[in-house]
Amino acid sequence: MEMIELGQTGTHVSKLALGAMQMGGATGEPDAIRILDSFLDAGGTFLDTADCYEWWARRGSRGGESEELLGRYLKGRRDQVFLATKGSALPAYSDKLWNADGSTDWELARRTFAGAGGDTLRQALDGSLRRLGTDHVDLYYVHVDDLGTPLEETLEALDGLVRAGKIRYPGWSNVRTWRLEAIRQLCDRHGWAAPVAVQQQHSYLRPKVGNASASIVGAEQSEYLDQHRDLQLVAYSPILKGVYDDPAAQRTGAWALENYAGPDADARLAVLREVAGEVGSTPNRTVLAWLLHQTAPSVIPLIGPRTPGQLDDLLPALDIKLDAGQLARLDAAGA
Repeated sequence: MEMIELGQTGTHVSKLALGAMQMGGATGEPDAIRILDSFLDAGGTFLDTADCYEWWARRGSRGGESEELLGRYLKGRRDQVFLATKGSALPAYSDKLWNADGSTDWELARRTFAGAGGDTLRQALDGSLRRLGTDHVDLYYVHVDDLGTPLEETLEALDGLVRAGKIRYPGWSNVRTWRLEAIRQLCDRHGWAAPVAVQQQHSYLRPKVGNASASIVGAEQSEYLDQHRDLQLVAYSPILKGVYDDPAAQRTGAWALENYAGPDADARLAVLREVAGEVGSTPNRTVLAWLLHQTAPSVIPLIGPRTPGQLDDLLPALDIKLDAGQLARLDAAGA
């Protein structure tokens, strides 16, 4: 697996990142270990988790299952990986977070997220370090941008954690472009450690007109990140829950497509299928290959396979070479 510089830090990570969100929940420990072993054997180094993973999967959970599993796995091999985790997105505990049928009340969760206050982040990180069995993480994200806490408080706290050696680099996730610029200016003004990575939902399909999500990279944010190469784009949900390989889900309007569906998506899917046929691969793998070819801005796709078989199905994307003509057709496709 190729390595890529993370932003302009001088630190190199694998060009594909592995998300551990479901590990310890939907993915049991034996399968999680097989996935982790296969990823490291393929040359992967970049692992991603969060303190809240995966509280919603089990009534009464307070999250942390993923971090605990990684902590057990990484004993004796912590120095082999670049380890990222996140804080701020764990909601205040209430039994009402789970509906009577076991489903999640996401509206209540979003209203009660922990947020990015200084004390909140310091306590959350200490809990993460304890579960992960390490004295530091390489990258620590503000998981959900907190508009209710002064940015100065959050940034000063993150800077203190860098100075204390508990995190190497800060990052941000689910954030609008104007906030990234405000963060940059405050860090410059005060000499605080600035974020080096932004984790957003990003894929081959483009968000439809009128999309208001702060979590999805649009044209403006893509241009901003291309102009500010010190911020590395880490793309979560790069294959949109696998819908590229699922024509039935595309026809019936799978929820993963809600922010993308329309004539532009249909046109891009048609060209994607053509190119996938030309390279003898699946649309899912071809999307990953397209993302790995991107330079404006560069992209680190973050995959989250639930089973070892799903990882085995995606890893061949690393060997797909798209020629200039194919890249131009994929880029130009659209309504």
